[in-house]
Amino acid sequence: MPSSATTGQLEAAQRIVISKTRYTMEHNAPFDALVESMPLGQGEKQVTVPKVGQFEFADLIDGVDLEDEQEIGMTTTDLTTAEVGAKIILTDKLVRQENESVFAMVGRQFGGAGARKVDRDLIALFPSLNGGTVLGADNKNMSLTNLAACIAFAKAHKFPSPIFVGHHPNSVFLTTLSASITPSATYPIPHGWSEDRLRDFYKFSLNQVEIFEDGNIDKIAGIDSGYGVIASKNAMVRLKSKGFSTERERDASLRATELVTTSDYGAFELDDTYGAALQYEIGDVTTAA
Repeated sequence: MPSSATTGQLEAAQRIVISKTRYTMEHNAPFDALVESMPLGQGEKQVTVPKVGQFEFADLIDGVDLEDEQEIGMTTTDLTTAEVGAKIILTDKLVRQENESVFAMVGRQFGGAGARKVDRDLIALFPSLNGGTVLGADNKNMSLTNLAACIAFAKAHKFPSPIFVGHHPNSVFLTTLSASITPSATYPIPHGWSEDRLRDFYKFSLNQVEIFEDGNIDKIAGIDSGYGVIASKNAMVRLKSKGFSTERERDASLRATELVTTSDYGAFELDDTYGAALQYEIGDVTTAA
């Protein structure tokens, strides 16, 4: 008697895909967990984020009226979202095999692609931070001295806590090499960060700033350096209207089921003055020194 795919099988497969997608999304890229997150609610088109200036206290003289009036100095930033998506077609012939690993594989591929897309959207914001002024330079390593100088820059320019550094694994390796720093196995991730999402990317802490690595950072065209970042959590934001979800649609003539994964979000600078790109070498390091 020939076997056939049933609705129950397809629903079970969809659950597997969604489960794997969520798992991979949680563990595949760090920057989404390092920046601010905001929801866009049902019926809302955009979020308007206000920022206010600073007040200044004046020296007073007894018997003289206080005349200087402070101004709130409010500015606003409008944020909205856009849809992203991917699809795959699973034929009945493939489904009839009832090989669960196929659906696990599809889920991991969806999850990996979604996490990479969000991560790269945030990475693309780095060069515009700090008014476009980049810290570091081409042909320079992220040595301990250079990293400490970048942290001093962030603190001198009043980046709000928590502050983090994110760069390519090769760049972070060169930091540890220059200082013989013991990695995170000895120094666990500090409280305040999402340990379940960031523990695989956390390397060490320097002057109350946590350093993370991200292999999605690419080389700048034609050179071996790339843009990492030092930033406050409030420097960038991901606005979420709809998380990644998977739907299925039957195509009888094709004898297949189409799986479509979509999300609706946006990645934005929230405050340009709270972060700066770090340009350092990310080329392959020697493995036979």
